[in-house]
Amino acid sequence: MGVVVVRNVKIGEGIPKICVPIIGRTKEEILKQAQTIAQGCADIVEWRADWYEEVLNIERFREVLTDLRGILGEKPLLFTFRSLREGGERSIGRETYVSLNQIAVETGCVDLVDGELSMGIEILEAVIKVAHEKEKKVIVSSHDFERTPEKEELIQKMRQMQETGADICKVAVMPQDSRDVITLLSATEEMYRLYAKCPLITMSMDGTGAISRLCGEWFGSAVTFGMEGYPSAPGQIASERLRDTLLFFHEVMNS
Repeated sequence: MGVVVVRNVKIGEGIPKICVPIIGRTKEEILKQAQTIAQGCADIVEWRADWYEEVLNIERFREVLTDLRGILGEKPLLFTFRSLREGGERSIGRETYVSLNQIAVETGCVDLVDGELSMGIEILEAVIKVAHEKEKKVIVSSHDFERTPEKEELIQKMRQMQETGADICKVAVMPQDSRDVITLLSATEEMYRLYAKCPLITMSMDGTGAISRLCGEWFGSAVTFGMEGYPSAPGQIASERLRDTLLFFHEVMNS
């Protein structure tokens, strides 16, 4: 499996990297969160632009990205507009979705973008194209807030993501019980061991799935999502506690 290097962060090698989302609704909230996160233990910072109330004001949109880059320094910045159907804050037209991703990469302020598989192959390929033209990385993602599909379906979805040209594949699912968490972990391990050509990010959401955010180094998930203040998805863990636990597990694995 390949390693994706973004600035000085090696995704897919060693301890899972911690990504912390910014979910402010105003520019002031966004930049305040960024300042806090910049001082913390996040390896990657995600801007969830679907939360921003002026995201369709392109001038303001560019200003926020420029300010974020200045605050975050060398921390990699992931741009994400999460659609309503995948757990985001608002719906978005497909052309607008491509346009926002294109503008984000053209500013030079972001290092990665998130492209939803559910947008359809044509739209996803357009996002990948504009990102790769600017030498940015793409996380192809899928989120299911209702259920956990069977293991075979999860593996097939991740293999499909790889075929789109994804640099990283991400799957998040909702468990109904502990068996669903085991299904997600088993699918991750099998995908990692048999088919993965790029790093994987997988998680079982909510409190029931919290263990999946901690044991990626065992099963093959390269990034885990933590929080500073408010979570962007159910089950996220405070980033400092997450870091300490990941370090503990790493020591146990290599003792």
